[in-house]
Amino acid sequence: MNYLFTSESVSEGHPDKVADQISDAILDEFLRRDPESKVACETFCSTGLVIVGGEVRSDAYVDIQGTVRSVINRIGYNKAEYMFDGGSCGVLSEIHEQSQDINRGVARENPDDQGAGDQGMMFGYACKATDDYMPLALYLSHLTLKELADIRHNELHLMPYLRPDSKAQYTIEFNSSDRPVRVHTIVLSTQHDEFGSDEQMHSRIESDVRNILLPRVIARLDPETASLFKGDFILHVNPTGKFVIGGPAGDTGLTGRKIIVDTYGGRSAHGGGAFSGKDPSKVDRSAAYAARYIAKNMVAAGVAEEMMVQIAYAIGVARPVSVYVNTKRTGIIPDAEIADKIGKLFDLRPAAIIRKFGLKNPIYSPTAAYGHFGRKPYTENVTLYEDGKPVQKEVQFFGWEKLDSVDLIKREFGI
Repeated sequence: MNYLFTSESVSEGHPDKVADQISDAILDEFLRRDPESKVACETFCSTGLVIVGGEVRSDAYVDIQGTVRSVINRIGYNKAEYMFDGGSCGVLSEIHEQSQDINRGVARENPDDQGAGDQGMMFGYACKATDDYMPLALYLSHLTLKELADIRHNELHLMPYLRPDSKAQYTIEFNSSDRPVRVHTIVLSTQHDEFGSDEQMHSRIESDVRNILLPRVIARLDPETASLFKGDFILHVNPTGKFVIGGPAGDTGLTGRKIIVDTYGGRSAHGGGAFSGKDPSKVDRSAAYAARYIAKNMVAAGVAEEMMVQIAYAIGVARPVSVYVNTKRTGIIPDAEIADKIGKLFDLRPAAIIRKFGLKNPIYSPTAAYGHFGRKPYTENVTLYEDGKPVQKEVQFFGWEKLDSVDLIKREFGI
């Protein structure tokens, strides 16, 4: 019997994502100046106000006000009529020193013995539903909002009323073999300027979504995925009829409140820990990246059709307390044996994860919208500060998305 599964994404202008982007921008600025910075930065944003709080241990000075305003303006909140704009909103900082009790569990004389920054369990997931090894409903939700943002930033004449806040949701029909059959329902809500009557606004936006936005999305897809848009899907655009008041003025934003959007759209488990604003000594972030890397390389190597990997830690202890694998019976060997091989193939101590993916670099702002996974890895020259002087360094972004352990895995599994 066929079944339906739904995932959603939110845009860079969603209030919770505004908060995430501010937290990660502040983290990046600390790491840019002091790669040993320990940061746990939380952001609250509401009508005309941003409050930044948390714990930091660093030798660096960061212009919090300037960083916050830069992020808000980049997103597109730059008009007073939005009731939240980078030039005039209030910015309050309540950042204080990191607890010494936490630091003593992380710092070690031998850096490789660095303990986990907290206890907890982290999950990674991969499947063959898309070329990026991501769940299909979430992939389409992210892609739709990235296309909408591209129109807003670069081709605003196509949909000239767009404002920064938006959400997308896809429901996919699957058959009993977990293969997608068709796109069943699309929900798209986008903030917009006031123009005409409520009926005129709604009619224009719905028409533009159907005739401008969705054809752009479909054009970005491989033929097999594009064929799932059969023309009979249900489309809900701004279902309340109007979405003028949005962003932090319409709904308070908080760091870490979109962890399912950040990961796998509900298709896999989540340990509960958020990512944004946390330096890589926090295994909530670094171990989740490592778990995704392992799952993706395993699926790409042919060990399973899909795979969920759980890694768990104790605070102050370097090696994981457990590694768990679930392939939903698609693995070429039993899941427990796969988990045992993972422990032998991959060094999952926090210091080793940080070193492998270059996680002490300022690479986190791009992760804070449109998902931390399923992104294309790339390198880019960034500005760092050594002895107070700017230097250029080539840095890897989204290194946990690279498929550079496939051959190693194939040899180990005899594939």
